[in-house]
Amino acid sequence: MDFDTILQLLDSAVRLSAPLLLACLAGLYSERSGIFDIGLEGKMLAGAFAAGAMSAYAGMPVAEGGLGMTWGMAWMGAAAAIAVSIVLAMIHGFASITLRGNQLISGVAINFFAAGSTVLIGQYWFHSGGQTPSLRGAQRFEAITLPFAETLQGVPVLGPIYFDLISGHNILVYMAIGAVPLTWWLLFRTRFGLRLRAVGENPGAVDTAGISVVRQRYMAVLIAGLLCGLAGAYLSLGTSAAGFVKDMSAGKGFIALAALIFAKWQPKSALFACLLFGFLEAIGNRYQSIDLGAFVVPVQFMQALPYILTVVILAGFIGKAIPPAAGGEPYVKER
Repeated sequence: MDFDTILQLLDSAVRLSAPLLLACLAGLYSERSGIFDIGLEGKMLAGAFAAGAMSAYAGMPVAEGGLGMTWGMAWMGAAAAIAVSIVLAMIHGFASITLRGNQLISGVAINFFAAGSTVLIGQYWFHSGGQTPSLRGAQRFEAITLPFAETLQGVPVLGPIYFDLISGHNILVYMAIGAVPLTWWLLFRTRFGLRLRAVGENPGAVDTAGISVVRQRYMAVLIAGLLCGLAGAYLSLGTSAAGFVKDMSAGKGFIALAALIFAKWQPKSALFACLLFGFLEAIGNRYQSIDLGAFVVPVQFMQALPYILTVVILAGFIGKAIPPAAGGEPYVKER
């Protein structure tokens, strides 16, 4: 495997890990506050549909019933994705926090609702089997060339790394990576983060100190909805085949949950966990089959690599991962 091939794999890994990282950080905020969120998959899928549908509608000519916009459509799509994801997050929060319902059942219900409603609404609006029209130009987020990337391209080793690996991604990739240090700072260097972590560990003590447990948990769920919306927007607006297709999240929300466990609810570790999943997916996409001489590794195995790793992680081969002590348990205020 030569240097150029390694760079291409790493470049693909960064792109593929972006939605996983955003969803993983969403789960991090939610679960650190004590709210388990298995509905990451559904919020991502609903966000992806909202982003694709809004961007397509905004870019349609007025004669065809659209807005006829020539710029800003991708940002409108991202805003729609965030709005839809936040609505679903608030529904999950209402069921889990206010009504004190089962958090896992609420998350599963969101996943089923998103899977069915996106296809149904998509078919009604676009009559294309539940998918949106293909998005082009300003309807999607295009790659950004960082300063001096082309100038430094000819520099040995460092030039290709900067040009091929660091530069050339869309804005959502850089936002996903930038969200990692921001999350670390918020959780471990601010009063908000201290309260959020305390709510997930001992909500009774937080309540005794005069801090609203309900408010802290709703804020965490709100942030989770925002990040899931960005993850969904990336799926339909940030990939080469821009546009929404049925079930395009393809289990990424569940892989993000596995990455969160693998990272042991730490933001910096979440980055490396998601990059690992992205790298395995990149290998599966590039090497459809591998000839080992005695036998050939089938393409199905290569495509299943990220999911195999998910099973391995959830089976407990990562050491003891201890979730927040109050996770999954509704808080009942003592009188």
